[in-house]
Amino acid sequence: MKTVEYITESEFDSLLKGDSPVVFDFTATWCGPCKMIAPLIDKLAEEYEDRAKVVKVDLDQNQSLAKRLGIRSIPTVMIYKNGTLMETIVGVTPYETFTKALTKLL
Repeated sequence: MKTVEYITESEFDSLLKGDSPVVFDFTATWCGPCKMIAPLIDKLAEEYEDRAKVVKVDLDQNQSLAKRLGIRSIPTVMIYKNGTLMETIVGVTPYETFTKALTKLL
């Protein structure tokens, strides 16, 4: 299973400049629901490895980014393409929700 890397706010901004879709999993180490979707995010990263970038953002370490994006609850998964927010998924959801959202952008 692929382990998804954690990024910082500056890396967030640079990833938005790419052409391929980017999946951002906004999470925190203390968040129970975040831990529930973590294996799904890892699976997504592995399955879409050549077609999309999947990363995690620890909101405890990047509070200004959470504020900037208006994130009020976690887990929040945001999918961007060409620098534009295309999809936001909040809470614990089935794996198919993530795959459907990402597949329609490819």
